[in-house]
Amino acid sequence: MPDIPLMLVAVVAVALLFDFTNGAHDSANAIATIVSTKVLSPLTAVCMAGALNLLGAFLGTAVAHTIGSGIVRPEVVAGSQGVVLAALLGAIVWNLLTWYWGLPSSSSHALVGGLIGAAIAYGGWDAPSYGSIATKILLPLVLSPLAGFLSGYLLMVLLSWLVCRSTPRRVNFLFKKLQIVSSAFMATSHGLNDAQKTMGIITLALVLFGEIPEMTVPFWVKLSCALAMGLGTASGGWKIVKTMGHKIFKLEPIHGFAAETAAAAVICGASALGAPISTTHTISTTVIGVGASKRLSAVRWGVAGRLVVAWIMTIPAAAVVAALCYFALRVTGVAV
Repeated sequence: MPDIPLMLVAVVAVALLFDFTNGAHDSANAIATIVSTKVLSPLTAVCMAGALNLLGAFLGTAVAHTIGSGIVRPEVVAGSQGVVLAALLGAIVWNLLTWYWGLPSSSSHALVGGLIGAAIAYGGWDAPSYGSIATKILLPLVLSPLAGFLSGYLLMVLLSWLVCRSTPRRVNFLFKKLQIVSSAFMATSHGLNDAQKTMGIITLALVLFGEIPEMTVPFWVKLSCALAMGLGTASGGWKIVKTMGHKIFKLEPIHGFAAETAAAAVICGASALGAPISTTHTISTTVIGVGASKRLSAVRWGVAGRLVVAWIMTIPAAAVVAALCYFALRVTGVAV
């Protein structure tokens, strides 16, 4: 039987817990619009989203490589057994706080912030890979919400033009059917991007502990992360569903279809480029873009402002929490 370090077991367990909370926290991304428009019942929607999250997790590894080797410099943190664990704890704490407050913040950027904060606490300011963070994290952080807003706005304008001669009843009937497809697309894209983040963190831990020679994601890591995220998504995040589906803009089936389709397209594009973007940012801004296409006053900009504040706070807040977790692990002798 192989001699597996207890700390590595703890890291994998906490990573899968993070993946579960990520699924629960971000379940609204795939189901908020379809639930709020009453196309599917909440139970049916979360079950569908959970299954498709699992499927999406197997469709690529580019984002996993970015998380595992593009945020911190492995050679700087190689001597620490606590950096990855502290990063995960920081991300989980921030996830749970924003989940409790009902804020659709980014689980992705909570994990990024956790890695940065824990790495700096251990190796100083030289530990992060600043160039990669700028191009693969911060640039997509700015561009993905803009892309979400514009794509949601433009798609909704196009759809409005296409159905302008149809009756509202016929439009609702058609898009209630199409929204099931768009919601499935959104759930799959969420698994494609978000589940890979935990794959990357576990693979980084395996490299740091010398269990594997390079950043190649093992099959058991893919399977366990996919299952954890699928189960988390199936558990649902009802407070965030309420914010996403009702408080930003009153949605009808055509709006839900436009928002989900636009968001899923942006997420899949980012995943192909290896950019771990926030699915929450993206679906939120597509909903805002769809609402703005009707009229600017249709969007509740006060709620949108709260979302922006949560987005801006996430990376630094999670970094601080992770740094504190790392120092606590050192003081208690759990990590070096």
